[in-house]
Amino acid sequence: MANTFSLILVLVTLVTGIVWALDKYRWAPRRRQAAGETLKVSARELNAEQVAKVAPQPSWVENMASIFPVIAVVLVLRSFIYEPFQIPSGSMMPTLLVGDFILVEKFAYGLRDPAFHTEIVETGKPKRGDIVVFKYPPQPNIDYIKRTVGLPGDTVVYEDKRLCIQPKGESQCQPVPIDDIRPSEFVQAGINLVQAQEQLGEQSHQILVHPKKRDRVSAYQPRPGVNRWVVPDGHYFMMGDNRDNSADSRFWGFVPERNLVGKAVAIWVSFEFERHSDSWLPSWVPTGIRFNRIGGID
Repeated sequence: MANTFSLILVLVTLVTGIVWALDKYRWAPRRRQAAGETLKVSARELNAEQVAKVAPQPSWVENMASIFPVIAVVLVLRSFIYEPFQIPSGSMMPTLLVGDFILVEKFAYGLRDPAFHTEIVETGKPKRGDIVVFKYPPQPNIDYIKRTVGLPGDTVVYEDKRLCIQPKGESQCQPVPIDDIRPSEFVQAGINLVQAQEQLGEQSHQILVHPKKRDRVSAYQPRPGVNRWVVPDGHYFMMGDNRDNSADSRFWGFVPERNLVGKAVAIWVSFEFERHSDSWLPSWVPTGIRFNRIGGID
């Protein structure tokens, strides 16, 4: 399914590019020729100012031709290099917070056409522990962000808030190491969440769990009540770092490779939205900037 904004950006680039090309190679030479005939001189002897006085460029052509280079640069940057995203929920706490604005490396997992997301050039695959932005499988016009837990062929088990992974080709499930378990600063319903350091492949990161909340095994998909998943070829198993407050692969299934958007690599700005209940400010207006969060994503 095409992303609406990407499709609009491609169409605007295409239309303005056609106008730019027509003006440069067809309409502009005709205006110069007409100006030369009017002034009874060779068209080659005229400068741009003289041509503009006699045969001015239509304003709509000027506007579209001037917009084209800007739109084209934006399209290339956004489609193939980096794209900004906003973190809308707390499912990736404590790694990413609501109000974080991140940069996503678009070329990390293949170069894709900006309109229909078809892979043009393969450049890499997600590694275990990567933070990935992808098209939400049940509704591909929505972007999700989660951490890569299971690779194609892996068997993933989640039990008693602990991960166990059996990589493809291996005979045993290996518990994912965790340490530095402690109460966190994050509170839910008056209860401090528990924070720990988890090691997924080469990636060490922090996770949160709710000490009083049971795993919702009955809501797991595709087999309710079963906490064991075998990742199909060409798919990935994604989970949020805020384990008890994340709608992820446990509840809606695997992420197809074609849905991958890119790898989250940096926070370029982070806004606070905390305010008193009697504040007159709209909820979308930031109340501060968390400068200490700007930089690479740990």
